[in-house]
Amino acid sequence: MKYNLETYGCEMNKAESAALETMLRERGWEAGPRESADLVLINTCTVRATAENRAWGRIAQFASEKRKRPFSLVVVGCMAEQYREAMKERVPEIDYVLGTFQKQSFGLILDQIAAGTSYDLADETPAYVFSKTHSEPGAFRAFVPIMHGCNNFCSYCIVPYVRGRETSRSPADILAELDSLEAAGVREVTLLGQNVNSYRWEGPQAGRGAEQASAAQAAGQGGALDFAGLLRAVAAHLREKRASESASGGQGRGIGWIRFLTSHPKDLSDDLIRVIAEEPIYCRHVHLCIQSGSDRVLAAMNRKYTREYFLGLVGRMKAAIPGLSLSTDILVGFPGETEEDVEETLEVMRKVRFTYSFMYYYNPREGTPAMKLPGKVPDKVKKARLARVIALQKEISAGLMTERLGAIDEILIEDRSKRSSKEMLGRTARDEMVVIAADPARIGQFARVALKAKSGNTFRAEEVHE
Repeated sequence: MKYNLETYGCEMNKAESAALETMLRERGWEAGPRESADLVLINTCTVRATAENRAWGRIAQFASEKRKRPFSLVVVGCMAEQYREAMKERVPEIDYVLGTFQKQSFGLILDQIAAGTSYDLADETPAYVFSKTHSEPGAFRAFVPIMHGCNNFCSYCIVPYVRGRETSRSPADILAELDSLEAAGVREVTLLGQNVNSYRWEGPQAGRGAEQASAAQAAGQGGALDFAGLLRAVAAHLREKRASESASGGQGRGIGWIRFLTSHPKDLSDDLIRVIAEEPIYCRHVHLCIQSGSDRVLAAMNRKYTREYFLGLVGRMKAAIPGLSLSTDILVGFPGETEEDVEETLEVMRKVRFTYSFMYYYNPREGTPAMKLPGKVPDKVKKARLARVIALQKEISAGLMTERLGAIDEILIEDRSKRSSKEMLGRTARDEMVVIAADPARIGQFARVALKAKSGNTFRAEEVHE
């Protein structure tokens, strides 16, 4: 049987889609074009209005197709959690609406579809379950969720309502997945969570107590692990593997880089800064969301930090981690935002000099406190303010790239260049895009390069042989 899967939204959705595909393959399903698929899945996002609108459009399209030929239509993800029965009422052609807390039912649903029967999800008790693996066959990069949910309740954000409260994954399961990914040829891992900095694991898990005790000892946390402790445990685990492999005559770099997303400024500890500085396996790039440079707007957003705190945190990070690159999210047009608030955001951008930013203007999300705030900013004004933010970020990014010309750095070769079949696209640990002349067989390998020129947001480089 054939399936077709479309994914919208964040890296967490991409990881969860990979886990769903693993379950499909285990049951003998094969990926195929949607025109002939027996099962069409849409993994949805409701955090941003644009992603939600695109998903609704695709659902409507698939519903129309389903009226012409038989197939099963399943909607999963955040929209499925947000709208539940209302989604099936709006689009009766949907067979299953599978929220973020009902993944454990996916295998049973597949069995029912294969048998030509149906299953009522109403009897299921919602509970978030971490999948064992989140990789695609042959992939050299993978996402590894370490926690789920969010307790912060930023006033504009729908995530706590569709993802629920924070829950952390056992360190033993995280280490086991890393081992599995490494054995499968993965070279770069991104640890995922709505707020990875709030990761916390306490107590043993049945059947894995010894492994967890080892992880906790490596972190020096006496049986409890925060995010800094988890990173120490991961680094120690991989070092021990390398030592063991070397002693037995084995070779190979295995997992060479580890990234993480996303970091909330209020929870990024000095201990975490030390871990990144001390452990070379962690990329010298952190995505640290500021959203606004105005204390007044930050308070209205319920971000729980100030401009001064953020700048102080950045200062400590840059002092401890030479060569650190920072990216961020910036939201303009929040209710009550003034021109003075925008200028404060621009000033923070100038001081921090983010390598890049995800920039957007405020769109109200149903069910969030910000919906009721006074001082709505007209769309025309939102767009004008966003244009100013984008223009400044382009200027900063170009300046930082110019300063990097001539530097020697390492890249992970990711894919073919879109412009030339003789060139490959790679990425530095600082999350910079680089194009080099290389054979496609090098995809998934590391290379040392000299940054020679820049073209738009991409460096052109030459490989350095030492």
